[in-house]
Amino acid sequence: MATTTAAETEIAFQRMVTVYVVTGLLFLALPGTFLGVWNLVSISGRHSLAGLSQAWLQAHGHAQIFGWIGTFVIGIGYYSLTKMGGLKPVAVSRGWTSWALWTGGVSLRWAANITEFQWRVLLPLSAALQLIAFLIFFATVSRHKSRPAPAKRPAIETWMKLVIAATVAFLLALILNQVETVVLASTGAHPEIPHWLDQRYLFLAAWGFPVLAVWGFNARWLPVFLGIREPSSNGLMAALAASAGGLAAALFGYLQIATLLLLIASILATIALGVFERPQKPAKTLGVSPSFPAFVRGAYVWLLVAAALGVYASQADAHGGIWGASRHALTVGFLSTMVFAIGQRLLPAFCGMRVLFSKGLMWASLTILNLGCLLRVASEIPAYEANLRAAWRILTVSAVTELTAVTLFALNLGITLVLPPPNPTFSKPS
Repeated sequence: MATTTAAETEIAFQRMVTVYVVTGLLFLALPGTFLGVWNLVSISGRHSLAGLSQAWLQAHGHAQIFGWIGTFVIGIGYYSLTKMGGLKPVAVSRGWTSWALWTGGVSLRWAANITEFQWRVLLPLSAALQLIAFLIFFATVSRHKSRPAPAKRPAIETWMKLVIAATVAFLLALILNQVETVVLASTGAHPEIPHWLDQRYLFLAAWGFPVLAVWGFNARWLPVFLGIREPSSNGLMAALAASAGGLAAALFGYLQIATLLLLIASILATIALGVFERPQKPAKTLGVSPSFPAFVRGAYVWLLVAAALGVYASQADAHGGIWGASRHALTVGFLSTMVFAIGQRLLPAFCGMRVLFSKGLMWASLTILNLGCLLRVASEIPAYEANLRAAWRILTVSAVTELTAVTLFALNLGITLVLPPPNPTFSKPS
């Protein structure tokens, strides 16, 4: 009976995380990327940001960060953290509750920004639903206990410290989102967060929980996947300290200090992880594209580019082009490349020990994504800052290129999840 119960619980977890993944893919493809392409085509046609609804731009950003990456983080968090302890049965029901509240909150936020229908009610409500969903998740995973309980509590591993910091940053971002939406509903004429406030909030939403979470899970998995040395704990803690200082400076409006500290943090994290050092063992690429290690390393190139452009933007940006290029290098070049690479490596296993449908589609999605990001980052500065006509045309091409990459990524994972798993669903992923 105990074995049957354990197997049924494991299957329930895998079904739940599969729904989280599919939901995240829908947010990525539709309100995230498709709306982003629509916005960029409109901007390119005008050769200016003027006249384009800031609410639409913010809807796109929210769907990308919270609708896609946030949904993945919560779903995988329920699966990977709670399955280590004795919270499985209750965590499944809480996971479904979080999913319903989170999905409803993100959807309401997108709808309110796009349609402006009853937005004074829907914006604060959407923020509240997301915050409650995350608090349920936070309360569940914070009660995690190792099994069996050791006589002496071991020290928290460095990768877990980074994940904990990412979780705190996630919670802080949602609290600020709640405050922002209440104030906006009370005083604003349209569902648009003021630029000065949005600029500061974007640092926390982009450089906060997503980047710290990636560093944490990279510290846990990259030595296995890439065959590299174990990361430097001191180096990663220094990167965390610099990152925290940068985020605090950004929230208080000291953007030059913030961008410099985030550049230092990015350099420290890259060195500490040993991403560009010679591997000690062959990389594990079974079931995925053989180019997997190159794309992971390429993501860290984008991280450094994003951080350097941030420093440049704090000094010289006049029309939003340099800031935009920096954010795109971070969100698409670093975060999306990492999710496309690591996600296609891990998610099939989490969703029932499946095998990725196509290595070729994985390679194509990552290659096209990086090409689109290169076109976008290279053209955004001359387009926005110098109004160069050729650069505006390239921006449109970059949008369609990235949409193609997202479609291939979603298609590959979607087919993988539809096909039956080759192994028993209660097996533990390796």
